[in-house]
Order: sequence, then C-alpha cells, then structure tokens
Amino acid sequence: MIDWQNSWDAYEKYAAWLETQFSGKLNARRFDYQHPMRLQKKVPKRLRKVYPVSVAYTQWGNPDHPLILCIGGVANCAHRFHFLADGLSERYQIVCMDWVGRGYSGWLADLTEYHLETYVEQLKQCLHHLNAKQATIVGSSLGGTVAIILAARHPQLVAKLILNDTGPYIPAKRRQRRAETLARHYVFRTPTDLLRKVGVSLRNDGPIKENTRLYTTHHQTRWSDEDSGRIYRYDPRAMLAYRESARESVNVWTEWQKLKQPILVTHGLESDALLAPSLRQMRHYSDITIMHVPHTGHTPVLDNPNHISLIRDWLTGDNTIGREFSALPQQENT
Repeated sequence: MIDWQNSWDAYEKYAAWLETQFSGKLNARRFDYQHPMRLQKKVPKRLRKVYPVSVAYTQWGNPDHPLILCIGGVANCAHRFHFLADGLSERYQIVCMDWVGRGYSGWLADLTEYHLETYVEQLKQCLHHLNAKQATIVGSSLGGTVAIILAARHPQLVAKLILNDTGPYIPAKRRQRRAETLARHYVFRTPTDLLRKVGVSLRNDGPIKENTRLYTTHHQTRWSDEDSGRIYRYDPRAMLAYRESARESVNVWTEWQKLKQPILVTHGLESDALLAPSLRQMRHYSDITIMHVPHTGHTPVLDNPNHISLIRDWLTGDNTIGREFSALPQQENT
C-alpha cells in the first residue's frame, strides 16, 4: 500500500494504481459540441458565432447494447460515474460525459453562456453524436434537471430516467449555499489538505470507500504550476455563472408533468435538495420508483454493489423491488 499522504509524487503513484481497477474496460473519447448563436444572447452581436467546444466522455460496454448516458452535477466530473458504469457495462453501453467547463471538456467563450439551455443542447448533441435512437439518462443534481427538460421536449430520445437525488424543484437557499462554496478558488498544497477539503464535501454523498473518494478527487482536480498545488478541474467562470443562477430555485414542474417515461429517483435520506414535499408532489404527477439511500445527503455516489444491483433490477423491469424502498449499502472492505 502506497502512503499517498506524504507527497504529491506518492499521491500520483497511488492514483495511477487506482486506475488499474478499470484497466481495459473503458475508452476515453471526445466530440465537438457546436455552441449555437441562439444561446449567446448576452454576448455582443459582433462577437457571436457558432463555435466548437471539445466535450470529453468515457465509453463502456458493447456499443450495440442499450445506451445509458450519465451526466453529473454542477461541479462533477464524468469519472464519478465509473463505479456505476463498471457495474452495468455487461448488459449496457455506458457513456459518462463531462459538461462544458468541467472535467476534461473544453470551456465556453463567455461566462454568460453557462446556463441551463446550453446543457440541454449539449445533452441533445451528445445523443446525436452517439447515433442514439433512445437512451436511459442518469442525471445527478444539475444533470437531473437537464434530463427532465430534454425528456419533456424530446420524449423520443429518452427511454427511461434515473434521477440521482434530484427532481423538478431545488430550493434557492440550498443552491446559494453550494454556489458560495464553489465560487471560491481553492489551492491544495498537500495531499492531506486536498482529501480533508474534498472529503468534507463528499460526506454528503454518503459512506463511501476511501479508494472511491481518492479516485474521484484525483479526476476532480488537476495540478497547477501557477498555484504550486492542485486546483479544481473546472472553469471558474462556470461556477460564477452558477452563483448568479442560484439566486432562484430550480423549478421545472411544467416539464415534469409532461413526462411519460419510467422514472427511478434515488433519494439521499439526509438530502437538503430533494425534500419530502417535492417527492410527494412528484408522485402525484408520475408513477415513479423511489430508492431511499440511508446516511446520505445530496447525490449518492452509487458505487456500492447493492445500490448498483437494485438499479440493474429496476432497469430490467424487476417488479419485486417495490415502488418505494430503502437501499442499505453492502458492507465491503475499504
């Protein structure tokens, strides 16, 4: 076992070792998202033009199998879904995509172009790039909101929805708290400093293994020579744009009422984003399945074998799991 806490060199060696668990199971790919002029309304007219942004994604499983497309929250990277992808890739093609301005994807030209309609357009273009007739969309937080909108507008593209602790309403107060944290510039001088800060954030995601935390943390950050430390792997302007939009609650009830697809909602029982009144109202409009995840806040990581197994059962139409149930984690060695 490498003592990764002593130095950045040791940290990188340990991170490289963690990568071996997925060796040969995925391919790193890219496509050019074409950012349309209609989504550049706050950019001066003389500067508007359609331009490409390179979008990173990882691809798992057989391309001929049914497609599951995983999209994360406002600051997530695609690698957060790799544990879920690994558990489902025998029967499905899994694609995990980075939003523009996050992870390994390129950045937009202007701060004002980071908004909800951009992400809806990116998701639609990704499906077209993959030549997908239909897909199951797994969306965490922001990703869930985007998936709801796309499924309402283009139901022919979306076969099923898995909403990871998100729904049609997220209160502004919760979004503002998150936005104030994300809008700050953090520089991590030591591996211990990094894990302490990110570890506190990930506690909200539930009890997860240290190796899961380290793997996700490594891809969520990058080395910066200018700062002499690791920093988050996202465009800071995207976080400033989120802080601006977080003044208002997410409210897509109109779109929610149009949904006809089967829907699984994973709900962290300690979540401050997906609240009980919202869940009751969601059930009023749709015949949804709810998987409650104990000891977990907003957006469970979904790395636990039991959680993955229950999701697999739901995907295959297993009615024995029930319409509402709690999903205890399978105990594992860290």
